Amino acid sequence: MNHNEPINDKDMTKADIVSRIAEQTGVEKGIVTSVVEGFMEQLRDSLIGGENVYLRGFGTFLLKHRAAKTARNISKNTTMIVPAHTIPAFKPSKAFQKSIAIKS
Repeated sequence: MNHNEPINDKDMTKADIVSRIAEQTGVEKGIVTSVVEGFMEQLRDSLIGGENVYLRGFGTFLLKHRAAKTARNISKNTTMIVPAHTIPAFKPSKAFQKSIAIKS
């Protein structure tokens, strides 16, 4: 599977987002690309720095801490310890959740 291609016709890529914003605003695709990439870089840097990012009406990009746990490697029939770690996550706002539920 190529991770740069949409999984189905309803999936969007960064290029699709840039194209839509450029069409809706009349701003050059190059400028829109810079803004979108800048947003993603700021989001990534904030999460790497331990900060959650709150976007009112959209949702929160946050860090979730996972405790250490015991897991099994079924193919080798062994037990291993998965160390505690932190992962990025997204929690949609209530308004966003409602708008998705309406379309379902």
